[in-house]
Amino acid sequence: MIKRYPTHCGDDTCASCVEAGGFVYLAHHAGGYAEQNVAHQMCKTFESMQETLEQAGSSLQEIIQINLYLKDIQDLREACDVFTEYFGDQPPARMTLTTDFFDERCLLMMDGVAYKGPEE
Repeated sequence: MIKRYPTHCGDDTCASCVEAGGFVYLAHHAGGYAEQNVAHQMCKTFESMQETLEQAGSSLQEIIQINLYLKDIQDLREACDVFTEYFGDQPPARMTLTTDFFDERCLLMMDGVAYKGPEE
């Protein structure tokens, strides 16, 4: 069974996540635009991802893969430090790339896949 969760970003063409086959596929998440600081925006993004995953019956600890989109590659070291805070020595697989965003305040976005377990 496939289950789609309502938008988290005000875009009705994008679910916040889609659950299928025991996996939760997260759409893009971002946050913390009040501060132009990568660590702050990453923490707010992880909080948003956690809220979405909880709705689907999963959590950040169940993330198996993340795509990290950075505005500036110079922020990678700081971003990696935040990953360590959240995942310790059990990080998910990660792809990191740089891109521009529609909102100039946005320094990063993340999406990913979490494991929920077999469908009941």
